[in-house]
Amino acid sequence: MIFRDNQSIYLQIAERICDEVLENKFPPGERIPSIREYAAQVEVNANTVVRSYEWLQQQDIIFNKRGIGYYVSPEGKQRIKTLRRERFFREELPVFFNRLYTLDITIEEIDAHYAQYLAENKIIK
Repeated sequence: MIFRDNQSIYLQIAERICDEVLENKFPPGERIPSIREYAAQVEVNANTVVRSYEWLQQQDIIFNKRGIGYYVSPEGKQRIKTLRRERFFREELPVFFNRLYTLDITIEEIDAHYAQYLAENKIIK
């Protein structure tokens, strides 16, 4: 795994696991790799993965069955979406709105482009 410099490695690993949950690689109720397995897979120290798993547990995305392993919580997928939506609205949307304003782009123009994107990608809304 290639890591970026602008975010802690354990959070990048947690984000990757979240992506894998959203992609159904790890469906709700399913076991995820052990700490050692995942550390070997992403080529980091096991302590870094421990921090990732702890963070995911704190967010109610995974839970630990003592002695058995870590599992995706039944509401894990929805929890990821909720957290990412909150972050989007808090961090990305203000930047987007500023760009709209400075470039004189209307909501109607954005709506038209969004509709075109959905049609081109055959996304039913």
